[in-house]
Amino acid sequence: MKRNFLNVAYLLLGAALVTSCAERKQTSRFPDWAWVDFQRPEGVNPIISPDSTTLFYCPMRQDSVAWEASDTFNPAATIYDGKVVVLYRAEDNSAVGIGSRTSRLGYAYSDDGLHFQRMSAPVFYPADDSQKVLEWTGGCEDPRVAMTEDGLYVMLYTQWNRKQARLAVATSRDLQAWEKHGPAFAKAYDGRFFDEFSKSASIVTKLVDGKQVIARIDGKYWMYWGEKFVNVATSEDLVNWTPLLDETGEFLKVITPREGKFDSSLTECGPPAILTDKGILLFYNGKNADGAKGDTLYTANSYCAGQALFDAKDPTKLIDRLDKPFYVPESDFEKSGQYPAGTVFIEGLVFHNKQWYLYYGCADSRVAVAVYNPSKN
Repeated sequence: MKRNFLNVAYLLLGAALVTSCAERKQTSRFPDWAWVDFQRPEGVNPIISPDSTTLFYCPMRQDSVAWEASDTFNPAATIYDGKVVVLYRAEDNSAVGIGSRTSRLGYAYSDDGLHFQRMSAPVFYPADDSQKVLEWTGGCEDPRVAMTEDGLYVMLYTQWNRKQARLAVATSRDLQAWEKHGPAFAKAYDGRFFDEFSKSASIVTKLVDGKQVIARIDGKYWMYWGEKFVNVATSEDLVNWTPLLDETGEFLKVITPREGKFDSSLTECGPPAILTDKGILLFYNGKNADGAKGDTLYTANSYCAGQALFDAKDPTKLIDRLDKPFYVPESDFEKSGQYPAGTVFIEGLVFHNKQWYLYYGCADSRVAVAVYNPSKN
């Protein structure tokens, strides 16, 4: 009996060592500046799914709609009053097909960052206001949120009127009552880029006494933005933004798709970027091209998550970039839904209980979370 017990103990120890070595091997494939060990908490995901029972009186349709009946995805995240708040994109049941319904933003909150309660009505949506021409009938999509040191929340989101996508700004003190400021680039270069396709902005943030806040670099606010490429923009007031241009007068492209890589089709900015001791860490979403231009290790047209490192003093200077994604679609609900090619579309990142919580859209249909513990790396 004693010999059998020892044999079992040795087997268990061996298995643990193999697992530990496998984990180290997995993370060792990445440079030390990257945050790669994000874990899916067991039995939690998806944290938000469609709900056909919640109704909202739409001021544009002048009727009650099941505002989150079809899909819930692509979330922003931040901290308010000690709780994690997720602002998620919700599509109603007014039509069929990606981009053909109306999007509004729902509000969910949590003490632990894993288990959420939801408000029954959206907190941000197209209305009979100054932005209705730019937001109706497509709606308000794909938010990212960051907070100033004095508690002002700044949201960058996509206005979609089914004609043109525009990156827009809104601000709030409580994440429920919002002031819409309109397109981020409306005043830049005498309005040259007002009608230019734009979306997906990641404001540069930093940790101050355990609180993630918007940073200034050389006296300015900075953000990365873009879908088909990554550009950099600056601002003095967080409302009016000026994209940087190259020597030809076109958008300065600091990241572009790479043939044969997981980001061969698109490089779309993710959650707020973070100032670290190694530089500015930018999380982004890479779409894999189909055919010979894509990476055959990943499904054609799938979205995986990448990271890039920029110089802390010069946010336009790319230092390094991951050749492989640090997070890929694995779970069934990440590969089935409105976008079956597979999507882990990262948009929310918050520091809570000494860990980083990453919130993402799953196949354009659900919301999930992954957790990174910096003390283990």
